[in-house]
Amino acid sequence: MFALSAVQAALREFGMDAWLLYDFRSTNLLARRVLDVPAAAVTTRRFFYLVPAQGEPHKLVHRIEAGVLDHLPGEKTVYLKWQELEAGIEALIAARTKVAMEYAPRNSNPYVSRVDAGTVELVRSFGAEVVSSGDLVQLFEATLDSEQQNLHREAAIHTDSAFARVWKFIAEGVASNGAVEETDVQNLILEHFAENELVTDHPPIVAVGPNSGDPHYETGTGADTAIRAGSLVLIDLWGKLDRPRAIYSDLTRVGYVGESVPDRYEEIFRIVASARDAGLAFLRKAFSEGRRVAGWEVDRACRRVIEKAGYGDAFVHRTGHSIGQETHGNGANIDDLETHEERRILARTCFSIEPGIYLPEFGIRSELNVLIDAHSMVHVTGGDPQQAVQAIV
Repeated sequence: MFALSAVQAALREFGMDAWLLYDFRSTNLLARRVLDVPAAAVTTRRFFYLVPAQGEPHKLVHRIEAGVLDHLPGEKTVYLKWQELEAGIEALIAARTKVAMEYAPRNSNPYVSRVDAGTVELVRSFGAEVVSSGDLVQLFEATLDSEQQNLHREAAIHTDSAFARVWKFIAEGVASNGAVEETDVQNLILEHFAENELVTDHPPIVAVGPNSGDPHYETGTGADTAIRAGSLVLIDLWGKLDRPRAIYSDLTRVGYVGESVPDRYEEIFRIVASARDAGLAFLRKAFSEGRRVAGWEVDRACRRVIEKAGYGDAFVHRTGHSIGQETHGNGANIDDLETHEERRILARTCFSIEPGIYLPEFGIRSELNVLIDAHSMVHVTGGDPQQAVQAIV
């Protein structure tokens, strides 16, 4: 539910005059979530909602969809002609000098940049400085209430338990038939999800051998997709409970079909796990000291370990992503590679830490989920972090 007093308090804390929330044809999911606009609401015309740091909010809506923001507080201006729209925006801005929008300078953070350049130009033409609403969005869209935290934890129980079922299925299939197809394992995971009332936006990744060296491999498309004795297997699975406002759990683990895991696999796994644990230790120390920490800093803590080991060029993605009602949520990412993530990691947010090393012959990734509770305590969900390559026997 939209909380005006909380939004205004945040604006004053961040030194902003107002937050201008804008949407056109559902192009700004962040604004719609913050404003509690129903997903089914018809919005074929532009709307604006200005929340000042002090005083009453104001709505600017089209005559055809004049009631789209009626559930929110504040006066309403209705426009029809484009001239009326521009005059309405100018009136909203008035003497406000620093206005937050879903914008990032130089598109430095595309996860936040939901407002088109022309609209930003229009707002600027009325004398306002447009600043990023990135941390505001986090506070009012990416933070999880108690119910959502519990929904995440419940989903994590089922994503965690899927692995034991997968390892057993592979071991039995290889023992009886000599091989198991990647797609057979994928289907088993989807069955497990259905039995436990989990849904997912995309089937899990099951990657054997060289296929695991592709971070976004599509299961079943590799040159060789059979899992046999002596195979390394990477499993990346994510799901959430089939309930309103549910939060995803997203885990990656690796296994080897055989009793004795080759030294080369263990060597790379130890580097990846050390990087993962370095990021987790950095977070725990920062929060225990009450220090503000940005997503890029955690990425650096992890990436430094892999670079020191000589595999920096083989770590080809950010260290982690926000987790929410989508697998990749709208909070701060753990990233200083693809973007320089300057948004703060906030209490009541969830995200992954998942460093990896990807080589032509195989890839290793270890992914855990972190939940920061309301008291800024750092929790790992989805079971204990994997400590060694799983021997599948």
